[in-house]
Amino acid sequence: MGVDLRPTRQRPRPAATTRPAGATERARWRSRIDRLDVKASPYLYIAPFYLVFAVFGLFPLGYTLWVSLHDWELIGKGPFIGLANYAQLLGDPYFWNSILNTIGIFVVATVPQLVLALMLANALNRWLRLPTFFRMGVLLPMVTSVAAVAIVFGQLYARDFGMINWLLGLVGAENVDWRGSKWASWIAISTMVDWRWTGYNTLIYLAAMQAIPRDLYEAAAIDGASRRRQLWQITVPMIRPTIIFTVIISTIGGLQLFTEPVLFERSGHMAGGTLRQFQTVTMFMFENAFRDHDYGYGAAIAWMIFCLILIASLVNFLIIRRLGGTK
Repeated sequence: MGVDLRPTRQRPRPAATTRPAGATERARWRSRIDRLDVKASPYLYIAPFYLVFAVFGLFPLGYTLWVSLHDWELIGKGPFIGLANYAQLLGDPYFWNSILNTIGIFVVATVPQLVLALMLANALNRWLRLPTFFRMGVLLPMVTSVAAVAIVFGQLYARDFGMINWLLGLVGAENVDWRGSKWASWIAISTMVDWRWTGYNTLIYLAAMQAIPRDLYEAAAIDGASRRRQLWQITVPMIRPTIIFTVIISTIGGLQLFTEPVLFERSGHMAGGTLRQFQTVTMFMFENAFRDHDYGYGAAIAWMIFCLILIASLVNFLIIRRLGGTK
């Protein structure tokens, strides 16, 4: 075989291209902007909420604390008095009476409310005809005017011609002055609260129950578990986080109770009856701040309400977590 001795032709190599300095600098800035966009975009998306919260939440909270440290009245800011308003508040028997009323109404209203909401949600979670109609029906009390509710319940709990006393008279009981005694007023106000908010908690429980796999109920039914046992052995453990949520939200709302007792009183004096038998802490705050124009003392009451809600919510969370065994 012969050897080809002819010279081989080499292809010319393309000349190396260099990017202009301006293009390189623009690429660097574009890369930096892309990295900044990836890191900063999530914070920019949530920034509006925190800005609104800072303006309408943190600033009023801090300003209320500043007001509570002064002898602030209708004419304006008075001298700085430190913790004198808080010291006076802790020695005020009306304040402790309002604390007792608030906790009493909260317990009488919240416990039956959440239990009834759980039972209603469990019933609505079963097969029903027209399920949407019944599920939306529990929301009707929420869209009803609170003033209308107060008028109706005021007639129901009237001392002389109320329907409740008429029903009690059928069984031989005497008329009850629902606005004149502590326990009677607590029960009357609690029924107003329960009628309004039971449906709200029912829908929350129902939404949580809808996420439970149906296979669990079918297996339990095959094993012979009754519906009551399925409720306590399957449903309640599976929706425990939702129950904790409703307990905390109900605690916050119960300790801020204001509208129902004010409308039940009718006079608008914020005293909660002639003997302050159903005056809540929020009514006590309004009485001092907006009726007596002692804004420094009212601000101190507002901060005590905040601390009370914080402590009660924490205690509720710890108790439910301990009972439920959650981490």
